[in-house]
This record gives sequence, structure tokens and C-alpha cells, in this order.
Amino acid sequence: MNDSEIVDLYWQRSEQAITETARKYGAYCRRIAYNILANDEDAEECVSDTYMSAWNAMPDARPKRLNAFLAKITRNFALRRIVRHTAKKRGGGETVLALEELTDCIASGYDLERELEQKELAAAIDRFVGRLPEREQLAFIGRYWFFATERELAARLGCSRSGVGAMLKRTRGALREYLIEEGLCTLQND
Repeated sequence: MNDSEIVDLYWQRSEQAITETARKYGAYCRRIAYNILANDEDAEECVSDTYMSAWNAMPDARPKRLNAFLAKITRNFALRRIVRHTAKKRGGGETVLALEELTDCIASGYDLERELEQKELAAAIDRFVGRLPEREQLAFIGRYWFFATERELAARLGCSRSGVGAMLKRTRGALREYLIEEGLCTLQND
């Protein structure tokens, strides 16, 4: 069943929409949630929450790309869950590590809570990523959107784990310089 037909099922309020979504995108959503949470049960709960959220959102929204729509919902549920878990106990994991890697690109004291600044920052990062060569785009998005490990990225890109790590480090440095040029980040004293 194609995406348009699945979305039509949501609009018709047919429970088959959930079944078809699970069949076509269940593994995809589970992978996104698992990359963030590193826990099968939590990932499965996020996927279930994703289906419910899609069910509730569809009468108002008609997504052009169902996979991206579901990915965003899944990612947001997983990130909220990881924030709750890490608030209870400080600890590692790929999500925390990936977010810490990006911390150096954004000056301390930058208030990400303010919606206008968030949108401006997001737009600048989108522009930056859009200018990257395809391989670097895939690595950057894989790491910082899907929270894939360096090992997973190395397998997908056909290079070594250290090669992926070096590529991501260079890209983060370039992102930081770009954000400084855009006035969204200031130099920090190291």
C-alpha cells in the first residue's frame, strides 16, 4: 500500500491505517527510537505512541512524506523519554553523547528556549547541511537526527569508524564556524 492510500485510511478513521503503518514503517520507527533509547521496550512504547499521535494528527494534517512525518513524531517521543530518564539518572548512551558533541557548536548561555532563536538556528543548520557533500550530509543527519552510532554509519558509508569520527569532527568544526559567521554563536575561551 502506498503512503497516499495509508493517509487516506487515517482520514477515513479506519483502524487499518495503524496496521498498514506498522507493516510499512514499524521497523523504521523502532530503529529511530532504539538508536535514541537503546532499549527495546522503551522503543516499542515510542512507536505505539507514534501511531496514536499520527492517528490524532491526521484529520488536521495531510503529510506529504509519511516516513518523515512518522520519523519526526518517533524522534520527539524518544527524545522526551530520554530526557526523563537522564533527569532521573545521569548517564551515557549514544543520544547524550551525540548531543554533547554538538554542544561545542552552540555558545554557552545561548537560550534555546526562545522560539524565534530556535527557528533561526534550525534554519541556519538546515542551510549548512544542505551545502555539505552528500556523504557528509548522510553522516551528519545519521548521527544527529537518527542518533546512529559511528559504527553503524561506517557500515552504511563503507568506511572506518575512525574515518566517520574524523568526518563528524570536521563537520562540527565547520558548523561552529558557520554559526559564528551567521551571528548565532560566539567564540568561547578554551
